[in-house]
Amino acid sequence: MTGPSLPRTGRGRLLLVAVLAAAVTVFTATVPLLRDFFDLRVYYGTVHTWAGHGGRIYDYRVPGTSYGFTYPPFAALLMLPLAAMGRHTAIAASLLVNLAALAVVLGVLAGPGRRHGWFRWSLALCLLALFEPLRDTFSFGQVNLVLLALVLGDAWLLRTGRGRWAGAGIGLAAAVKLTPALFVVLLLLARRWRAASVASCVAVAATALAAWADPGASRSYWTGALWDTSRVGRLDYVSNQSLQGVLARLGEPDRALWAGAVLVVLCGWALRARRAVAAGDWPAAFALTGAAACLVSPVTWVHHLVWLLPSLVVLARAGHPRLAAALYAVPCTSVVWLWAGDASGLGGFLGSNAYTWVTLGLLLGLPAGQPRASRAFLARSASATAAAPSPVKPTTAAVGDQSESSSGAGAGVAAAGAAAAVPPGRSASSDPTGSTRPAEAKPQSSSWRASSYTAKPPPS
Repeated sequence: MTGPSLPRTGRGRLLLVAVLAAAVTVFTATVPLLRDFFDLRVYYGTVHTWAGHGGRIYDYRVPGTSYGFTYPPFAALLMLPLAAMGRHTAIAASLLVNLAALAVVLGVLAGPGRRHGWFRWSLALCLLALFEPLRDTFSFGQVNLVLLALVLGDAWLLRTGRGRWAGAGIGLAAAVKLTPALFVVLLLLARRWRAASVASCVAVAATALAAWADPGASRSYWTGALWDTSRVGRLDYVSNQSLQGVLARLGEPDRALWAGAVLVVLCGWALRARRAVAAGDWPAAFALTGAAACLVSPVTWVHHLVWLLPSLVVLARAGHPRLAAALYAVPCTSVVWLWAGDASGLGGFLGSNAYTWVTLGLLLGLPAGQPRASRAFLARSASATAAAPSPVKPTTAAVGDQSESSSGAGAGVAAAGAAAAVPPGRSASSDPTGSTRPAEAKPQSSSWRASSYTAKPPPS
């Protein structure tokens, strides 16, 4: 079986890539909501106020808004270099860090020893530039790709037998943001005691370091800011694609109901993840954990869904590239924003939670416990995947064909960084922060809602 016919000459391939790149550029310049680096403003202003003006981390708000820093104090400690940067330098640094993290993610997902060539990578990057979670990560100036790279780095260490420091990346990610802590539970389920200990020790040490650096900030976060979801926006806002967001849009504020749904999801995840690790299917185990984390977190903004990329790659390489492409296409459409103002009725219930349904479908249906089917990324080596007894040409050609289709389904994203950046002089989106701002009947421009971006924000 063959897929769609692709150009075989260098000139034809170059022309196809040029046409696709132009189409992606037009799409990203006209259709998606660009975020004007709003979250980077929060980080930048917080660090400048904290380090330069003696202000407190969790008292800072972006001028003219109610939005402030929501991560643990260790995250602010890591962002201290922003205090020495101007605005444009901070934006450039954010793009470069995200591009570097993206390179790590793609390197792990593509697998070692796989020579995809410039043509396949170009097609993959064009397609990935359409993926809304990735676009938002770049144009918000978010940290999601960095956390994903840290976690996948540990997955690679575990799979390749270089497990001495495995868990350190997960520990750092959990110290920056609490959601990746679910990967520590995965290590415990897999009985990887050393890796789980390393992850826990690194997370505790990083948290202790932040407490030493600013005891007041740590006290404020762990006793107050952590539990105050109003700091990041309304739970029923359409960008919140977690189970809590679904229930909030249904008008069900009962925490007991949400806790019950979370417990059911975690039980299902634990069963499937244990089956995957028992078969040595680490790619599926990590992919399932990323999907589960998105569902059980109280707040999962659209840009957090970069955690679904490993699931889409696993699905494609397990022999379901068309299904992976269809699921991948859903977050490319920005369809949930059609119900930003009104999510009532059956259509609103289905449409406003579309990304949640994709995440839930991946958690329930992702092939797991099938090491030969979905172990294409994180493979120990290219030669270890097929030890055919016959001296005839091995079956790697079929794997190569399959990886081509899957790389387009969900394995590359660097072009999204350039596509998501707001061009000079361009007005920002009609929604400066889809991750935070409640929907309005008549959206205002981001320049009206977001305050001016100063290099020296006033002290809190």
